[in-house]
Amino acid sequence: MMNRRLRKALVVTTALTAGLLMTACQNEDTGDNASAVSAASSAPAAGAEAAGSGTGKGVSGSFKNGKVTHLAPGKYLVSVPGKTDQAFFVSEETKIWGAGGICGDAQGQSATQCTEAELETAAKKGAVSADVEMKDGAAVSVTEQPAGGGSGSTGQPGSAEGVAEGEGVSGTWFGNVSYLAPGKYTVSDTKGTEQAFFVSEETKIWGAGGICGDAQGQSATQCTEAELEAAARKGVGAEVTLSNGIATKIVEDA
Repeated sequence: MMNRRLRKALVVTTALTAGLLMTACQNEDTGDNASAVSAASSAPAAGAEAAGSGTGKGVSGSFKNGKVTHLAPGKYLVSVPGKTDQAFFVSEETKIWGAGGICGDAQGQSATQCTEAELETAAKKGAVSADVEMKDGAAVSVTEQPAGGGSGSTGQPGSAEGVAEGEGVSGTWFGNVSYLAPGKYTVSDTKGTEQAFFVSEETKIWGAGGICGDAQGQSATQCTEAELEAAARKGVGAEVTLSNGIATKIVEDA
């Protein structure tokens, strides 16, 4: 009789012990799972981390002879041979110049200022050949290269050497000189028509206080192209004499 009661007590004790062990394991698993879920929810997604990398680190520089394609509203990509593809943004301050592809007339003698909507339309259809000037990841200027501008030319598309082969205009313009791209400017006449031109080492640049020199001086002062660029970014009045699209002389208005 005693042995039967003892065996029964042992069975009950064993069952209770097993139940407590299972409960403890379940609680431990639940705690581990909760910790894992908490860690996963607090950790950034891989895609989000990658997308956020580089934010605020905009690129500055010149991307010559590039191909511009559309990425998203207001965002584009420029591909230049030998360089990593570079994404950039456009803003209301971006100067966009067309030569028949973005806007304007491919046979025209001067670049035409385009809208961002025209750039987007052109870039969505296919890559647009252009030079892109960037500052902190935003385009300062997007200048379309004339169709076939680089073929058979000793210089790069859009360079002064290419224009010198009889493709540029000649004459004298009186108006406001504005910066367009490195070595390239525009001069606007009284009607607002803008004529693009290049400067070279042979260009004579004379200042009267705006480009360089003293506004109170009795004679013009010879300036550097760097001084012209700095002044033209703000706008400066001058007489510009062109030969085959290259300025032979720029004389600031006194």
